[in-house]
Amino acid sequence: RLTKFTALLSSDVVDLKQLRSLSWSGVPRRCRAESWQLLLGYLPPNLEWREATLVRKRREYCESVPQYFDIADSERTEYQRKTLHQILIDVPRTSTSSAIFHHELVQRALERVLYIWALRHPASGYVQGINDLVTPFFAVFLADHLPKDRPHRAEDVEAIPAQALAQVEADSFWCLSKLLDSIQDHYTFAQPGIQRMVFKLKELIARIDAKLYAHLNEQGLHFIQFAFRWMNCLLMRELSLDLILRVWDTYLAEYGGSEDEPNDIGDGFAVLHVYMCAALLVRWSDELQKMDFQEVVIFLQHLPTSGWSSKDIGELLSQAFIFKTLYHHAPSHLNSGM
Repeated sequence: RLTKFTALLSSDVVDLKQLRSLSWSGVPRRCRAESWQLLLGYLPPNLEWREATLVRKRREYCESVPQYFDIADSERTEYQRKTLHQILIDVPRTSTSSAIFHHELVQRALERVLYIWALRHPASGYVQGINDLVTPFFAVFLADHLPKDRPHRAEDVEAIPAQALAQVEADSFWCLSKLLDSIQDHYTFAQPGIQRMVFKLKELIARIDAKLYAHLNEQGLHFIQFAFRWMNCLLMRELSLDLILRVWDTYLAEYGGSEDEPNDIGDGFAVLHVYMCAALLVRWSDELQKMDFQEVVIFLQHLPTSGWSSKDIGELLSQAFIFKTLYHHAPSHLNSGM
């Protein structure tokens, strides 16, 4: 697989269709950063244009830091101060299981990315949960500069040249922007995109597993009580970071695009993610049907996934894909707007 990825990524013009096909079952770690950037359309498939694109986009982000971030607090509006205040609260909570994200240099970079994104996107602004979505990008792009032969430690960040860290920050900003630009109604007032996804999940479970749906209904459990977080944070709180990276390989593989060959990445994330959540819920159907309201709530808020491997995730993704194949274009009310 590594040989195939290496050959494909080094070709003069990357065949995005082939890259998606290869990436669906997982991207090798050393190829992940470049593959994700291509699938998101941040990098052009033409090898000749790639370096110039990176230089231009990284410079543009770098120039935005003093414009938006490096200003006195007295120069910020009330809205900007509130936005920054919330980001400063949320960043230390981001990916708490990873030592790298505890380092001050990483946290300052995340603060800049999130704050600048919020100011450049006033229609939605910053919403809690967006901090989780930048994490996979930052982790993948940073990994190219970290030791490959042992678990990463917070102090490893200090050995990375400042310029390389700045490039990781810029690339993370642009890839986060690519993703969020297509799902902005997930983060506008009242978060209608998230509400739609929760409603779709409820309808799907009613059709896929009527017994489980009836039991949750009998217990008085509303899907919004547990599924809002699943949708808002794309399961970042339910799965380890390593497993999330594997999930995103598939999400981006099926719905990646480029400026030359655009695809609705956001719609792809939203659609496949609902089926992923359905597969996750149905996986524990037997156990959940034996629980009362309180037990169900506690279980769904603390899913027992800590011992999971990439094999478990592969099975879940395959089940999600089967559900999507069966139900997405089914002639029923379920495919309304999906």
